Amino acid sequence: MASQPPSDSSRPDSLRQMAESLFRAGIEAADPGPAVARVLQARDGRLHILGNGGDAATSRSAPWRRVFVAAFGKAAMAMAEAARDVLPGDLFCGPGIAVTNYENARETDGFTVIAAGHPLPDANGVKGAQAAAEMAENASEGDLLLALISGGGSALIPYPSPGLTLEDKIAATDLLLGSGADIGAINTVRKHLSQLKGGGLARLAAPADLHALILSDVLGDDLSTIASGPTVADATTFADAKGILEAAGVWDAAPEAVRSHIEKGVAGMAEETPKPGDPLFAAAAATLIGSNGVSLAALSHAAQDAGCEVQVWNECLTGEAREEAEKWAAAALTAQNERASGGPQKMDLALVAGGETTVTLKGSGRGGRNQEMALAFAIVAEKAGLSGNWVFLSGGSDGRDGPTDAAGGVVDGNSCARMRKAGIDPQARLADNDSYAALKASGDLLVTGTTGTNVADLQVLLLS
Repeated sequence: MASQPPSDSSRPDSLRQMAESLFRAGIEAADPGPAVARVLQARDGRLHILGNGGDAATSRSAPWRRVFVAAFGKAAMAMAEAARDVLPGDLFCGPGIAVTNYENARETDGFTVIAAGHPLPDANGVKGAQAAAEMAENASEGDLLLALISGGGSALIPYPSPGLTLEDKIAATDLLLGSGADIGAINTVRKHLSQLKGGGLARLAAPADLHALILSDVLGDDLSTIASGPTVADATTFADAKGILEAAGVWDAAPEAVRSHIEKGVAGMAEETPKPGDPLFAAAAATLIGSNGVSLAALSHAAQDAGCEVQVWNECLTGEAREEAEKWAAAALTAQNERASGGPQKMDLALVAGGETTVTLKGSGRGGRNQEMALAFAIVAEKAGLSGNWVFLSGGSDGRDGPTDAAGGVVDGNSCARMRKAGIDPQARLADNDSYAALKASGDLLVTGTTGTNVADLQVLLLS
């Protein structure tokens, strides 16, 4: 992990290194392989699946004849390999299916691996979705379909409803992403354009048993939202999907086939997603194996171990990235003034947060929500006069922030000055949503490479 700093004696390197170390601690807490291994146990030739938090009291087991394994999401590889290593050989009905993004894909024993597009779906994703659907349909009563689900799964297994093309789904998703719609709203629409999402996989698997191990990238860990809820009931409707597109101002711009399909659903002429109380879910269950909250707690503990006073700024950070950055900067200035009025401080202060902000695209630049937040924070902090030695980091746990090779940004009190020295106007780049170029010029990109997991974003502000 490196933020690629240029040579600058005014850079607070020790704080930057600490911020990146704390971010790394949060990522490690979401390591998908160990998370799967903690809840899967093989005893006496049978598979036992523990409940949330590794709770043995809510474990699940049965004399399953065969266990089919389908993994999809950015953490699919590590989750699939961990499950394979636990499953008794006579139960594992291989090969399993693993669908993940191109950066994380690798060959592995016992699985057919399909690399697909993210954040926008592609034709390979359709192949992966079809393979998962065929596996679910091949499972019968007395079998178990073990679904390993992680962040990114919604885009990685697109299976358009009859009458729709992949291009139709891409166009609708792109419109919503550009409008600043949150992940819950986007997934509501996706569910109603898909054959797998919104409980569709569970519908195909019945009457076989189904159990999902879920690594959550959704704030609040709503299982119906994570990867668009392919294994759980869906309380949303076609009418909700239409309302979201209208509220985002993109209904008229959506493909005609999308609008026609949704209108048919509203009129009861297209099959709705399975709802709570549907008997098919009697054989379906899930275990949450990791989340943003778990990673935020790990980051906080690491900060305490490093000798920091820790304050949780927000454990469910949402909203427009640049607006939240302004709030952060105001809080930082208040905290700095309070500490100054109290005399010399023996401990650094760490303000930490976890969540997932949004960006409303107005320019033509390149970046992501974490880079935009970092750039906005640097600008506002400079204007507000946040002085002294401080560092602000905002990063995506998957190692990729928007369509870039960076996980986010790490800025300090001299970031804007370094940008201007490089011929970059920070405010103009922010207005153009071009945070990547600005942070690259100042050496403030957070570059981690793909992490193999995805539990939304983490932020840390260090005040020395």
